[in-house]
Amino acid sequence: MKAPILLLLAIIRFTCVDAQNYPKPVEGDYVVKNFKFSEGGFLPEMNLHYTTIGKAVKNKEGKVTNAVLITHGTTGYGQGFLSERFAGNLFGPGQLLDATKYFIILPDGIGHGKSSRPSDGLHMKFPEYTYDDMVRAQYMLLTEHLGVNHLRLAMGTSMGGMHTWVWGYMYPDFMDALMPLASMPIEIAGRNRMIRKMIIDAIKTDPEWKGGEYTEQPLGLTNAVHALIFMTSSPLQWQKAAPTRETAEKFLQDRIDSYVAGLDANDMTYQFDASRFYNPSPHLSKIKAPLFAINSADDQVNPPELGIMEQEIKKVKNGRYILLPITDQTSGHGTHSNPKIWGNYLAELLKISEK
Repeated sequence: MKAPILLLLAIIRFTCVDAQNYPKPVEGDYVVKNFKFSEGGFLPEMNLHYTTIGKAVKNKEGKVTNAVLITHGTTGYGQGFLSERFAGNLFGPGQLLDATKYFIILPDGIGHGKSSRPSDGLHMKFPEYTYDDMVRAQYMLLTEHLGVNHLRLAMGTSMGGMHTWVWGYMYPDFMDALMPLASMPIEIAGRNRMIRKMIIDAIKTDPEWKGGEYTEQPLGLTNAVHALIFMTSSPLQWQKAAPTRETAEKFLQDRIDSYVAGLDANDMTYQFDASRFYNPSPHLSKIKAPLFAINSADDQVNPPELGIMEQEIKKVKNGRYILLPITDQTSGHGTHSNPKIWGNYLAELLKISEK
């Protein structure tokens, strides 16, 4: 399989930042023995791939004080954050997450990137993982392998934003601050679940899928990508980018080609179904750390007109909901990867959570 696309629902493909702008990223792997999944099944060896930037710093009590966990979106992977738009505005000298001061951790979630995934060989015999499994594996990576016993900040985009909510209530004393981007802390239902089901069904109902034993990517993968593109569209920006029939059709085909080139049909079914039991809502009162939840008003995945976030954030003792207005700079769901738009809120969160 070719490398996965950088981040779920990003509208453009990013290029990597020159590592000279910050300490050189370091890749690594941690093999977890006999990992048991919450819904049954286990892997005798499960690989967790990750990228780190910078070095951990401990205080005199031995607690790590500068670790920042950043988790990616569905179909993405950790190194997808090494883009000019994201890393180029966060990790450089003097920037908000200056990697000469912070220890940046970018894991590949279960089923994603270079971590263990169905396309490695098990296909549909791979255990059916959930977001709880993914977060628990991240915790094991940090504590058992990287020696990180505390996080200065946990943040994430899209699926990673949902993971951030889960981190907040599963390990409430583990971090100083939380910033979920482009997400909601509720069960995946309504149109969100419907589109995810369309994506899964587009693959599984294709006869060429062959129960997951295909030898080349089935047409169903392309059909699934059609739904994904609709799910993450940005009407304002796409109208500006494709104002004629010809440009619109080319715009669409370019995105289809880009997605299909980096995806695997089996991996994609698991990735989109992993959210099936996600529902932080009953657990939000357990979150202790200051939390800034940031969404964009043009996000088709988390539409603000539902009015859900205004109610759910009240359950978080130190929570705040920030809805970014539509501007020429926002790009729908993909706004989650543009620190120029929400960086001032990150600065505020880091300030108020200083200890």
